[in-house]
Amino acid sequence: MSLTWTLVLLVAALAIAWRFLGSYMAAVFEGRVQFLGFLERPIYRLAGLDRTREQTWQRYGTSLVVYSGVAILVVYGMIRLQGSLPLDPQHFGAVSPALSWNTAVSFVTNTNWQNYSGESTMSYLSQMGALAVQQFVSASVGIAVAIALVRGFSRNGSPTIGNFWVDIVRCTFYVLVPIAIAFSIVFIAQGAVQTFAGAAQVHDVMNGARQSIPRGPIASMEVIKQLGTNGGGALNANGAAPQENPTGLTNFLSFFLLLVIPFALTYTFGKMVGSIRQGIALVAAMVLLFGVWFGFTSWAESRGNPAVAAAGVRYQPGGNMEGKEVRFGVAQSVLYDVASTQTSTGSVDGSNDSYTPIGGMGLLTGMMLGEVTPGGAGSGLYTILLFALIAVFLGGLMVGRTPEYLGKKIQAREVKLAALGALVMPLVVLVTTGVAVSLPAGRAGPLNKGPHGFTEILYALTSQTNNNGSAFAGLSGNTAFYNVIGGVDMLLGRFAIIVPVLALAGVLAAKQPVPSSAGTFKTDTPLFSGLVVGVIIIIGALTFFPALALGPIVEQLVHGKFF
Repeated sequence: MSLTWTLVLLVAALAIAWRFLGSYMAAVFEGRVQFLGFLERPIYRLAGLDRTREQTWQRYGTSLVVYSGVAILVVYGMIRLQGSLPLDPQHFGAVSPALSWNTAVSFVTNTNWQNYSGESTMSYLSQMGALAVQQFVSASVGIAVAIALVRGFSRNGSPTIGNFWVDIVRCTFYVLVPIAIAFSIVFIAQGAVQTFAGAAQVHDVMNGARQSIPRGPIASMEVIKQLGTNGGGALNANGAAPQENPTGLTNFLSFFLLLVIPFALTYTFGKMVGSIRQGIALVAAMVLLFGVWFGFTSWAESRGNPAVAAAGVRYQPGGNMEGKEVRFGVAQSVLYDVASTQTSTGSVDGSNDSYTPIGGMGLLTGMMLGEVTPGGAGSGLYTILLFALIAVFLGGLMVGRTPEYLGKKIQAREVKLAALGALVMPLVVLVTTGVAVSLPAGRAGPLNKGPHGFTEILYALTSQTNNNGSAFAGLSGNTAFYNVIGGVDMLLGRFAIIVPVLALAGVLAAKQPVPSSAGTFKTDTPLFSGLVVGVIIIIGALTFFPALALGPIVEQLVHGKFF
């Protein structure tokens, strides 16, 4: 399928899903959908939960942190003990302590960063019972936090923002599981592997060669990896492996699945606050930034590799095919990778390390914007709402109008919480990158020297702090240093943003609305969408341009012209 038709069908499918899935999720979180009550109610009884009892933001946040801590321990324990557990046909032993720590934190924080090859490290039980389970629940946690913040805007004078346990149960059973089951069947029908049999052993009699082809419960993990914006695959080649992504249809569905929930949540937001136009303003900002980043990244890759051109090979048909998925070509590989890095999914169908300097910068800077275009499952919505609050505050000050958003006055406390949530990620990325390039253990990781090696370090720590999980593929990350510092990055990138978001939800929910007037700054217009885009770009540029100048920018200049 050509890129044009792929984009047309993708936009049409997302537009339909934006309306219907967005409306459905609003109904789920407002308690208007009950068809799985026979599954839902026993869970609450077993856990001793009163589903009608809501929580303050402090109790909501405590429940989230406690759950996440227990989940990290469970995942850590399972993969440390996998050699003594069933469903291990290849007889893999225990995963090392540092790698187990990194992997447990990674999957619980919805990052799915993998410092290992799945086919040579994880048993089937670890893949299903530890990692895939967290791919469902970690996505539910992100969506639950976004819904809690939306309730902060929609409620007036309320001390509560919902019930964490009810939100993740309903999100998992009413949203993620049904969609995952349906699309897993399609993937299996297309040829994605789903079996408990061990690796297939192939003997090429004519050439005397033997090959072991990895198999396992792959298709079911593939769908939730995309739908939950997780990204962690069963195989090291990820979306480039035919066992995971066998056909053009599954490749297209991968685009759709990783984008659908982040985009649809903007409709859910508009529905729950009583103004669809507010959701349109946010999705317009997302689409504009996504389109620009896809455009210049695709342009950079279509021009060919500057290093190859500098070596005297001027004609490069098809663009920079190095590291691309040859079944689908440069343009669709770029679409896959841009969509993946801008949704916190992190799955790939090629090698990001083989992109041109400017193409690689497109993937890197998509994450540096805060992953709001459209961002991860839930995390994209609550992060762009932080930028929206900063934008409305600045816009109100610039034109002398009252800083209000959805009828709530935006005062010092709200702006401080929004700014804290927006600045955590760049602060953590820059500090940990500085630590990594200052220590021998950090400098030993990159496989390349100079600016490209610096980019490999910067990309890895940006990816982990953003809970993205994609890698530049040129960093030896399975070391004690990168496993430990990466785990810290992922924890801070997740919870140091979630806590201010929940605090903001509590503050907003307790506020009484103020009537709009001629002095109210309108937030459902193209002007406001443009202001949000400007705030996102300015914050990203001010914080990251010096680091980019040391990496991809100088690497491009070394090879020739920038444009």
